[in-house]
Amino acid sequence: QVQLAESGGGLVQAGGSLRLSCAASGRTFSRYAMGWFRQAPGKEREVVVAISWSGGSTYYADSVKGRFTISRDNAKNSVSLQMNSLKPEDTAVYYCAASFARTPVPLNHWSYDCWGQGTQVTVSS
Repeated sequence: QVQLAESGGGLVQAGGSLRLSCAASGRTFSRYAMGWFRQAPGKEREVVVAISWSGGSTYYADSVKGRFTISRDNAKNSVSLQMNSLKPEDTAVYYCAASFARTPVPLNHWSYDCWGQGTQVTVSS
């Protein structure tokens, strides 16, 4: 298994920036895609960004394109999410996840096998 731990959440005003980090431990020798999901109160969990094992393929939800950037460092077993120009609509609990699915960039939450505990991101207007 892979254990994931997120950090970097917090409170920020609209237009501000945050950087989320996710550290992986355990079965880190296995290849896995990684993604960030978020869930706001009363909303379904949705994919925000995802990245393949190699880092060569990425996915960005339309709502965050141009504002969020995902990157991973396999040597450090970590993945980061740089969030710029934050909006109140970005307020949610953000989860880091790892997938052992064979598709390079899984987009569905059920394709992910390991999850972090989540970190709260709150954007004030």
